Amino acid sequence: MAKTKNYELLNVKIEDLSSEGKGIVKYEGKVIFVEGGVTGDIVDINVKKNHKNFEIGKIQKFHSKSDLRKQPYCMHYEQCGGCKTQHITYPAQLEWKQAVVTNAIERIGGFSGVDIRSILGCVHTEHYRNKLDYAVSNKRWLTYEEANSEETFNRNGIGFHLVGMFDKVLDVKQCFHMPDLNNDIRNFIRQKAFDLEISFYDIMAKKGCLRNILVRNNVKNEWMICMQVFEMEDNFLTLLECIKNQFPQIISLQYTINRKSNNTFYDQEFHTFHGQDFIFEYLKEKKFRITPKSFFQTNTEQCIRLYDLVGKMAAIQEGQVVYDLYCGVGSIGIYLAEQAKKIVGIELVEEAIVDARMNAKINGMENCEYFAADIKDIFKSDFIVKAGKPDIIITDPPRAGMHPDVVRELTDSGCPKIVYVSCNPQTMSNDLKTLTENYHIRYIQPVDMFPHTIHIECIALLEKK
Repeated sequence: MAKTKNYELLNVKIEDLSSEGKGIVKYEGKVIFVEGGVTGDIVDINVKKNHKNFEIGKIQKFHSKSDLRKQPYCMHYEQCGGCKTQHITYPAQLEWKQAVVTNAIERIGGFSGVDIRSILGCVHTEHYRNKLDYAVSNKRWLTYEEANSEETFNRNGIGFHLVGMFDKVLDVKQCFHMPDLNNDIRNFIRQKAFDLEISFYDIMAKKGCLRNILVRNNVKNEWMICMQVFEMEDNFLTLLECIKNQFPQIISLQYTINRKSNNTFYDQEFHTFHGQDFIFEYLKEKKFRITPKSFFQTNTEQCIRLYDLVGKMAAIQEGQVVYDLYCGVGSIGIYLAEQAKKIVGIELVEEAIVDARMNAKINGMENCEYFAADIKDIFKSDFIVKAGKPDIIITDPPRAGMHPDVVRELTDSGCPKIVYVSCNPQTMSNDLKTLTENYHIRYIQPVDMFPHTIHIECIALLEKK
């Protein structure tokens, strides 16, 4: 068959899933990634030849659907893209994520024979998050029917940015990530803003009032709402008063005026309109003070299981010194601090260190010390001499992994045990190539923190050779 820029393949089988959750078809030595494909589907696809090493396929027709396929339950699934694998049964999602971890360890890391334990799945696959960020825009995405209609529509919307469209927002009516009250709050804010004629943000013109809504909750059904506005309008405080009166579950209602070109607010001042400027989150008997700027695991139930596994791997003995690298608000170290002689936490974000020190005090942990610094700059031999030689190092870096200098210092640290917590199996596998110069990989435990998404958490236990 002579290939043109676009061509069709008929009656082909989806053979596998990629690490990004796309179906895989192999044809004439090339890989074709098929959005929405499931292993076992028999389909006709339209293929775009726009990449050198791979091609992109779109399903045109199903001949037979895989037994691993299910009907997505979210009305926004087709447009949103937030829960990319909602069309796959949950057991099949876990099997696929297990394969992604194995593939990363073997292909990227170059390892063989590593003990990779069975992935720990979630008990609850809906309503599991404790935080969501909603964008507010006067350029909501229009459906095909709306776009081709001669009618005029209200373009204000609150929801999520569409993939590849920074200026378009999908107006979300119902989201299953958080408990249902998040939908009630968001939909109330939208309607009340309409009633009060408050403007929605125009990202291109850089004008408007409502810009972003951060929603948090905890296991006690207490809620925090943080509103970003670009410019104040007369009725905005009236809107906040209406929110406060409508939802007694909101114990923290805050706002900030952000006139920057982006939505990051770590350098912005928040004003408390109602209640307190924080909420507590609870991990068993421990509690953590959460502010708008705090980083905290967004799946509390699975976070407890994750930290229990970290504790099992670390097996902290009385009198041991434990380093908690990339410690954030100190949650891992404080959760495991009872048996340790000392917890030494290091984190780049200064506000997080302030929270970590406060969380240690709240939980009565006097054996925790925290340092605000770039780990690659501070984690060196002279610091270790002052802070104490670690018996165990727990590291929980961001998705990009650890800086090469940090990996080298860890490799040469002589610490008997390292517990590496990762939200990216690919970058972890790359770091492990250096770490295994001086360490054995005892085993790796995958954990699913985010059902229906492509994200996977892993914990690797390393012991000094």
